[in-house]
Amino acid sequence: MSNVSRKIVLPGDLLSTNPKAAGYGTYVENGKVYAKTLGLLDKSNTGVRVIPLKGRYIPSVGDVVVGIVREVTANGWIVDIHSPYQAFLPLQENPESKPGRKINEILDLGDAIIAKVLNIDPKMKVTLTMKDRVCRAIRFGRIVAINPARVPRVIGKKGSMIKLLKSELGIQIIVGQNGLIWLSGDRRKVSIAEEAIYIIEEEAHTEGLTDRITEFIKKRKGEIEDERGSGNP
Repeated sequence: MSNVSRKIVLPGDLLSTNPKAAGYGTYVENGKVYAKTLGLLDKSNTGVRVIPLKGRYIPSVGDVVVGIVREVTANGWIVDIHSPYQAFLPLQENPESKPGRKINEILDLGDAIIAKVLNIDPKMKVTLTMKDRVCRAIRFGRIVAINPARVPRVIGKKGSMIKLLKSELGIQIIVGQNGLIWLSGDRRKVSIAEEAIYIIEEEAHTEGLTDRITEFIKKRKGEIEDERGSGNP
């Protein structure tokens, strides 16, 4: 059974304590290997490298995005939304903000969120809000990363592909327009969804993709049932 997992790493993330393992997209400091860029961690027996995320996400007002807190300020949070443009989440746009709560107790460095693009000024300063039903701080689940240009194919016509994944696997999925996707639910079913999303990303231009994804999910679900039947955890 293949185990597809691409961990998203941020610039400065520690990847290895073996400087000889340093590969593409990394740098060495004080004998340790760190990520040079936002990308996908590719770890092997011979070393570590970071594959930069392809494509650039250009924000639009109303977009749902998955972001990672890069800086905590006195009046909000600077958020990496996988774009050439940084985003800012004001304190008053986070429903979890309450008088007396320290700002870094609400959201701290490295925390992931689902937010909406509230405003973009003429200088491309992006303001986010979490005052929407879909928005939340991500405390559990998994984030997967794809090329933002492939997001429409992952969603499908009128949401058909996402509906397929959700109904077949019974998990929660929120797709960020910036190419980061949050998955939550049964661990094995989340893994199937992750694999399916990567297939959609790779084969977005091909015919009959929905049928192939349906078959793939049914096959993988069957494998899980077989494993359970044989007593494997």
